[in-house]
Amino acid sequence: MQKDDEHGPTPVAIALRKVLRMIATGEATSRAAIARLTGLARSTVSQQVDRLIELGIVEETESSQSVRGRPPRGLTISPRAGTIAVADVDVSATQLAIADLSGTVIARDTVDMSVDGGPEKLLAVVAERLRSMLDEHDHDPARVRHVVAGLPAPVDFQRGCAVRPPIMPGWDAYPVGDYLRGQFGAAVTVDNDVNLMALGEATQEMADTPLLFIKVASGIGAGIVTADGSVHRGADGAAGDIGHIRAPTRRDVVCRCGKTGCLEAVASHRAVLADLGITPSSFDDRLHASRELARLVADSDTSALHRIRQAATDIGEVVAMLIHTLNPRTLVLGGPLSELQDEILSGVRAAVYEQALPLATRKLIIMPSQLGADAGIFGAIALASREAFSQAGVGRLLAEA
Repeated sequence: MQKDDEHGPTPVAIALRKVLRMIATGEATSRAAIARLTGLARSTVSQQVDRLIELGIVEETESSQSVRGRPPRGLTISPRAGTIAVADVDVSATQLAIADLSGTVIARDTVDMSVDGGPEKLLAVVAERLRSMLDEHDHDPARVRHVVAGLPAPVDFQRGCAVRPPIMPGWDAYPVGDYLRGQFGAAVTVDNDVNLMALGEATQEMADTPLLFIKVASGIGAGIVTADGSVHRGADGAAGDIGHIRAPTRRDVVCRCGKTGCLEAVASHRAVLADLGITPSSFDDRLHASRELARLVADSDTSALHRIRQAATDIGEVVAMLIHTLNPRTLVLGGPLSELQDEILSGVRAAVYEQALPLATRKLIIMPSQLGADAGIFGAIALASREAFSQAGVGRLLAEA
């Protein structure tokens, strides 16, 4: 266990944290590289690395590359260093995953439960299921280093709770972060689900930042990843809540928020289904409804095609305003409605290129989600890994080792 003195981290502790962060970020993956980049003596570096190996945080393996003489040895984060637990909450189901600190997924599961029952009921099941997953894969719950929960609502990032969520009755100001912290005794991050989806997409090879992610589901939201790879959340966590911008058409439609003409009310997956007379009431019904909509489109049903194209145009015109404001390099469309790629992508593209000026669109890439429904899970894992090896995270990790 590495403890600080009353005046803060000791020089030895500071050096140890620096070495660990360099290994975790891939900045240096050998003893020689660490010594070269830090200017520390090789003997000092060896002491630090040996200590990290002894604590079970780092492991050293021989390279498989064929070289003359002694094979080079590489440093990586050990799978035994700890575990990440994530929960991506959606309206009708919650995806769960556990991963090691390098981001490798260990197990996945799904809780088919609506958010309508309130936070206590859902979070209790989520915590129990995560503990079962840890037990099944022989991972000590006491070695969970970070928990991330994504919520389909505006989130107060500092307090770890939803703020006046229009589609989550009973969740307003409920201390999700405190609850999960009490369950796992680990650091917890609660974020908006679209922010996590945007982070997940930003990790993909084809995506470039700044990145704007648009989720078209029961609601419509945006996630913004800046050029340095961080999420723009705004002063109060409301950045990207574009579902309640007034749409260009059908301004008389009443939204769940009480206003009229919101983009969510006229162009969301739920709104399109309702206009076509498809009204799912359960999780299984929602899956069937999505398949039915896809079938109507495949069969060239004129009503379905017209309604989807109108939704795509409405979304595209709002997105065009965001393109001017944020000037992203990549625009990604995700969510159930966006899975109808030809109709939605073409409609959004047409509106964006018609409304936005060439300077903002000349290098813009508009693409469907590469991760699909898994975007939030992989974004949550990426966020947890980053937080685990932040300055504060490294301090916690060494103190708990």
